[in-house]
Amino acid sequence: MKRRKHRLAAAALFCAGTFLFAANRAFAQDAASSAPQNGPTSALRDLLMAACAQNQNDFSRFLTARNQASFAGLTPPARVAFMKRFVLLNEPGKPSVTNNPSGRPTVRCDTPAGAAEIEIHGADTHDNVAFLRVELREAGNSSATPVSVNMGLVREDSQWKILSLGVVLLDLPSLEIAWDAEEAEKNEQTAIVALNEIAQAVEAYRRKYTRLPESLAQLGTPAKGPVSADSAGLLDAALVAGSRDGYSFRYVIVGGNAVGAPAKFALSATPSIYGRTGRRSFLRDADGTLRGADHQGAVGSETDPKVPTPAPDT
Repeated sequence: MKRRKHRLAAAALFCAGTFLFAANRAFAQDAASSAPQNGPTSALRDLLMAACAQNQNDFSRFLTARNQASFAGLTPPARVAFMKRFVLLNEPGKPSVTNNPSGRPTVRCDTPAGAAEIEIHGADTHDNVAFLRVELREAGNSSATPVSVNMGLVREDSQWKILSLGVVLLDLPSLEIAWDAEEAEKNEQTAIVALNEIAQAVEAYRRKYTRLPESLAQLGTPAKGPVSADSAGLLDAALVAGSRDGYSFRYVIVGGNAVGAPAKFALSATPSIYGRTGRRSFLRDADGTLRGADHQGAVGSETDPKVPTPAPDT
């Protein structure tokens, strides 16, 4: 439960961004007790439901034209990470909506790990800009203090689009530069870990079958029946397919000899989309030394600087 409270409290940190949106405070309060179907309240409701379900197509409908183009250019994990910021839940959920007696909607997002409720208050609207206060709380916990955030929307081509979250102006072309750098750094670290996983699986295969596997496919889990030399059950499906977390992996037997202990192998990892999912290419050479450098997405070299190898799992 403490972890859930920490997750809700993270909204306050997200709101402390560097892009400030100076808004006119003389807004007219919505007079209607229920939200018009084409108004800012219904637009925000539908955006939150799309964020809950992590439905990228529906979510994109509520982005400005400038932000839509940048959102489409983000990697799938980055798009999901962006949508998570609106509901503070990691897994895709099932959204539902209820209205209180005054007609204000509450979006509920149910996931296997828990649920959140987001109550949308009345809109302060002036010309083509509207601000709405939302309160996000853990579902079923009446004692939890809700997190209150102001969300801004702008009318573009007669449709309401999300403009700001808290004090952060959602200008994705500017924000995606920082997000790409953050994702690339994270993916580089997970690629190093993945190379270590593959190397351990290859060595485990050698110990059991006294030879190296011919390909990563032989390290995968059998579709049915017991493990065998063709499906040893030593590596997850993503790495068997040669791609995980923004990196592509390759395995080769050095010297063409797959028999006996003297046989060696090399592994490489290259960013799937250079500059977005990663910058450095990594090479685990035949002697087991891990090296890495920026090769503009090409395979690494045995002359690259050494990279610390993660300690093996115990």
